[in-house]
Amino acid sequence: MTFIVENWYLILLAVVTGGLLLVPSLKGMGNGSLQPNEAVAKINREKAVIVDVREPEEYVKGHIANAKNIPLAQLDERLPQMAKNKALPVVLVCEKGARAVRAEAQAKKLGYEHAQALAGGMKAWRDAGLPVTKA
Repeated sequence: MTFIVENWYLILLAVVTGGLLLVPSLKGMGNGSLQPNEAVAKINREKAVIVDVREPEEYVKGHIANAKNIPLAQLDERLPQMAKNKALPVVLVCEKGARAVRAEAQAKKLGYEHAQALAGGMKAWRDAGLPVTKA
């Protein structure tokens, strides 16, 4: 007990350092698992279907080429019409990644086992210097 009392600052330092080590991993939570370069590989090699879950107003400002716009609220009813082959990978995209993660969970419930959210969304896509199409 005297060790703890005499060395409280060491314990505080250990707790603060541990907390700082957790920050990057907590920041990345909810952002999707598919990096932009991996998405390009899936699109080119595996003929992945790109589904943009942003609202139409966001979609027309810039989207991935050949992406199909299905707002998140309409995903359950429209995804089966747009992506009929459930064996193909589905890349879900939004602006920063949070909506795409929710869309990934919805798509998996619908039977799209190869659905993945784009980590960082369109922001990460643009930051990677990848092409954006405007409607």
